[in-house]
Amino acid sequence: MIRIAGLGLGALLLAACSGQSETVGAALPAGTAGGTATAPGVPAATVAFEGGDQLSPKDPIVVKASGGTLQAVTVTNPQTGNGVEGELSPDKTMWTSKDRLRYGATYQVAATAVNQAGAATEQRGEVHTLKPSGVATPALFQAASGDFGVGLVIGLKFDHDIADKATVEKSFKVTSSPAQTGGWYWVGKREVHFRPKEYWKAGSSVKLETTTFGLPIGGGVYGGQDVSATYKVHDSWVAKADGKTHQIKAFHNGQLVKTAPISMGKTVDTPPRGPTPTFTGTHTVLGKEDHKIMDSCSYGVCEGDPGYYKAPENWNVRISNDGEYLHENLKTVGVQGSDNVSNGCLNMNTENAKWFFDTFNVGDVVEVTNSGGPQLAINNGHGDWAIGWTAWQAGSALRG
Repeated sequence: MIRIAGLGLGALLLAACSGQSETVGAALPAGTAGGTATAPGVPAATVAFEGGDQLSPKDPIVVKASGGTLQAVTVTNPQTGNGVEGELSPDKTMWTSKDRLRYGATYQVAATAVNQAGAATEQRGEVHTLKPSGVATPALFQAASGDFGVGLVIGLKFDHDIADKATVEKSFKVTSSPAQTGGWYWVGKREVHFRPKEYWKAGSSVKLETTTFGLPIGGGVYGGQDVSATYKVHDSWVAKADGKTHQIKAFHNGQLVKTAPISMGKTVDTPPRGPTPTFTGTHTVLGKEDHKIMDSCSYGVCEGDPGYYKAPENWNVRISNDGEYLHENLKTVGVQGSDNVSNGCLNMNTENAKWFFDTFNVGDVVEVTNSGGPQLAINNGHGDWAIGWTAWQAGSALRG
């Protein structure tokens, strides 16, 4: 809502070139034509505020002068005491705010305009921004710090359910250099991921931007503050782990640089625990810990239960949220390269585990085949790559 009151300026001194008389102008309500003339045929300037009854904070506050030019404009949020910065048009007839406005706020506006005879008119009023029933604010699915592997998955998590996913998805922008085909996939009501059709090209730069702020996105909810991030993609590092050959092969920019024996998750019923096969499909590195205490109680097998263990493990490269790692395990060295006996991790000897720990980083790829396990899920780390491209495209709100 905008409230405007016309206020007369008493005893306002205006310096004339001749140094002669004072001139007092009379204020008029915004939009009123004509006014008190300081000279024959010269009406007072008028001032109008634009914005409607419920201004979207995405839109600016606009102040216009007619029959004169703007001399001063002040916009203040009395709740915070902060002023709002703005820009004056070259002809000084329009002022436009450039600061981001707030939801559910009242802004006090004072504007002074002068007509051709130098008489001043002041208008004061209030501009009210809309107050939504909820504000859905996005957070980055992957923070942009350092550089990443070619399996990088980016995206957003909102703090409210998104009713109008199509509108929200249209407000996203992803640009990559070099340009690559990619798409969005919704993971539930609050989370959406983006990946290219194929792995990112080595050396790519990827920028994610949102323009959701101020948009109605369903159910009276509006978009919250926008986010942006730029991701740098390093050389291609892809490991291929095969549950039949019990080997893992590492490729740097497509060239084989290392082969190592491994032991994956067991696929047979070995008491006291049953089968724990490694998940099938494309994993990406989620993080690394040089030393970690692995405790079976983390998945429900606690002290006193058959199969309980709590052991220190070294050179741990995490590839899923379900406790899968590439790491050293000296107890399985004798069967590494010939049998799968782990609880889901990819076991190696010290030398090989240390090499992978030093070489592979967040976003680098580990492709698991012939493990006997189910497909890695999208919500289990970065299981996004296990979804075929056609199915991935169908996960967009702009499809179908």
